[in-house]
Amino acid sequence: MSTPAPAPAGVPDRPFTAADLEPDPRPAPAPRRVLAQAGFDARILLRNGEQVLLTLVLPALLLVGLTLAAVPGLGPYRRIDVVAPGVLALAIISTAFTGQAIGTAFDRRYGVLRLLGTTPLGRSGLLAGRTLAVLAVEIVQVVVLGAIALALGWRPVPAGVLVATVPALAGTGAFVALGLLLAGTLRSEAVLAVANLVWVLLVVGGAVVVPLHGTAGSIAALLPSGALAAAFRAALQHGRLDVGSVAVLLAWGGAAALAAVRWFRWE
Repeated sequence: MSTPAPAPAGVPDRPFTAADLEPDPRPAPAPRRVLAQAGFDARILLRNGEQVLLTLVLPALLLVGLTLAAVPGLGPYRRIDVVAPGVLALAIISTAFTGQAIGTAFDRRYGVLRLLGTTPLGRSGLLAGRTLAVLAVEIVQVVVLGAIALALGWRPVPAGVLVATVPALAGTGAFVALGLLLAGTLRSEAVLAVANLVWVLLVVGGAVVVPLHGTAGSIAALLPSGALAAAFRAALQHGRLDVGSVAVLLAWGGAAALAAVRWFRWE
């Protein structure tokens, strides 16, 4: 007489009862909760047409247009070598600041933040998940925009690609903190207007895509946008870490994080 096969893992070796069909009331482990929230937020960002326009389409158009155009003058370097790092910096700003500020502001308006803050995910888990979602979208941006830049003839310093991760992380932290500060202190309509206005001003005169010189350049270097673009150009053009620009990003990020902790309103 053959021996019955053992039950599969996780299946009780006895008849099912009603208790076996009840959901486990215990929350998932914290890392799993954060990753699930990050995956959800990343999918929302990439499925939203306005977000895709802001984070991918417009930066790609700027990358192609400024590379192929003859104006404005960009100094002695090849145009693509100046434009590509600036567009990558703009992509980070678009996702970490503009996109996060607008999305978080409307989530606060509709009570989503307050609801999620009462779940096992918690407020800290929600913020961690959103930061990871930003990083995931930024990876997509780097792949897409980097491929376009390479097709246009961009050849970054190989060692600089690794160096650029330092200002990329510092810039992401700074702009996420600034975006949350904006989203948590103003009404959603005001956040929509201010975030988009800031994006336009940075494109036109923020030394992000087109570097500035003289007094304007010195002022821009003290702003997180100018510091991020300068650090990217130093890394991807020359393979060096711009410690001063990274310090500016860390200072802005720390100040914005402290201010967000103090004044952010969840509802």
